[in-house]
Amino acid sequence: MYTELLANIAILVLSGFIGFAVISKVPNTLHTPLMSGTNAIHGIVVLGALVVLGKVHDPQWGLQVILFVALVFGTVNVVGGFVVTDRMLAMFKSKPAAVKKSGDQ
Repeated sequence: MYTELLANIAILVLSGFIGFAVISKVPNTLHTPLMSGTNAIHGIVVLGALVVLGKVHDPQWGLQVILFVALVFGTVNVVGGFVVTDRMLAMFKSKPAAVKKSGDQ
């Protein structure tokens, strides 16, 4: 049991390092479009957390906490990605022309 847990923790830590290395190499101009594109992947994470949370029979409290935290973090990530994407798209909208007042010339 402990060797499997240790292997899973090692995979988690290594994937964190690899993810940081990959993301830090992405230029700023590509970061927001890539983030908006990965919202679908984060949506799948949220859906997977819901499925696992619903299918686990007689779960221990620790497992319930981990699944709930995964669900909350995934949801926050999806919502934040959509907010950032909306702000990015708003930058490309044309601004309305200023209306002149009748007294101004």
